[in-house]
Amino acid sequence: MRLHSSLEQPGSPEELRARQLRARDMLRGDLDGADLEAYVEERLVVTTLEKVLNVARANSIFPATFGLACCAIEMMSTVSPRYDIARFGAEAFRASPRQADLLIISGRVSVKMAPVVRRIYDQMLEPKWAISMGACSSSGGMFSNYAVVQGADKFMPIDIHVPGCPPRPEALMYGFNKLQKQIMGNPDPGWRSRYQAHGTEEWARGGPASQPSDEAAAAYERAREVLGA
Repeated sequence: MRLHSSLEQPGSPEELRARQLRARDMLRGDLDGADLEAYVEERLVVTTLEKVLNVARANSIFPATFGLACCAIEMMSTVSPRYDIARFGAEAFRASPRQADLLIISGRVSVKMAPVVRRIYDQMLEPKWAISMGACSSSGGMFSNYAVVQGADKFMPIDIHVPGCPPRPEALMYGFNKLQKQIMGNPDPGWRSRYQAHGTEEWARGGPASQPSDEAAAAYERAREVLGA
């Protein structure tokens, strides 16, 4: 049985900040009456149910049987006994987008093929995810010309980028594991967080593009607040 739901994740940084403040108030014992009941219902019922659903989703992913170029050969290898992606709950590649919730873009995407890929993605189950596998689908790779889209994220949302030309099956499975952590709400921190490197961006160091737009600067500050940096 597939466990799909329309329950929404905490969206904006403001919503996440509001949740954190409510949790702090709860620890201080400042909530009572209706506020306390609302907090318990939201925190223990909705949040816990969503976590359970996300664990089920992360361990029952149905990738689409879909390949574009040479990366598809590496993708096919992941279901072989040598790699056995079934260990992570994704052994059932589905031939129909109506039964799949993960699209692995395995190869270069031509301008003519981009609308087809997007149509397949739109027909997939919700919630759904996408992995851009290899240099060609992630950035155009060696095909820097008018016929190839320079990155699949230009026409559809991408959750994980797997580098390589082509990446080995181990690399794809590593990206798949990262996607599982994202689905369960516990993504691996970026390298700036791991190495306390916030502020090392080119514009933050006074490089050629040292004056970001107001929107970019505000988004950067909100991201740092959410991460507690």
